[in-house]
Amino acid sequence: MSCWTFLVAFSLLVPWCHAGCAEVDSMTEAVAGEGFLLGCISCKKREEVSARATVDWHFKRPEDHEFTHIFHYEHPNANVLHEDFSDRLQWQGTLNDDVQIGAVYVQNVTFNDSGTYRCTFRRTLFLPLQPENVVVEKEVELTVVAAANRELTAVISEIVMYVLIVVLQLWLILVMVYCYKKIWDEHEAREAKKALEAEGSLLESKDPCDGVQAE
Repeated sequence: MSCWTFLVAFSLLVPWCHAGCAEVDSMTEAVAGEGFLLGCISCKKREEVSARATVDWHFKRPEDHEFTHIFHYEHPNANVLHEDFSDRLQWQGTLNDDVQIGAVYVQNVTFNDSGTYRCTFRRTLFLPLQPENVVVEKEVELTVVAAANRELTAVISEIVMYVLIVVLQLWLILVMVYCYKKIWDEHEAREAKKALEAEGSLLESKDPCDGVQAE
């Protein structure tokens, strides 16, 4: 599971506690034939203020000059607005009026899905004096590839993991050799001590007057 997906999942688990909101950039590389989560988060600056928001997604291919409206969410309704994305877009954002996560999941990604996606929040803040309208826009440059590219950090992490495994194994071998040598030295010392004690006992038990004849 990617970092972005984890944070979205965590935020969805705590939609009523806005302190869990964190603005994280979306991933930008999708694999053809697989699903992809288009991320878009807009956190409120004042958590104590109630609000209502809608989310719109627009899409523009590299050869296009204008964006096309493809998705609209206004709780509880999620509407796919373009036939190219029919039955392929699924809402993965906040499930109440106060939307802060505007993520959508794209099923069965194709190479034609490469391009620029624009996420637009239209939020109404219900302030004490009068409501305030705020518009937030974010863009995601999506590239669709045939196979997933391994990130450099992942490769480095894997190399470090293997190095640590080898180092730990060598350290374990050295510890075993050291312990074995220590046990053997202690065994040799005990045997030598026993031999000295046995020799001493033999000398003490021998009568010094043996062999001396009385006159």
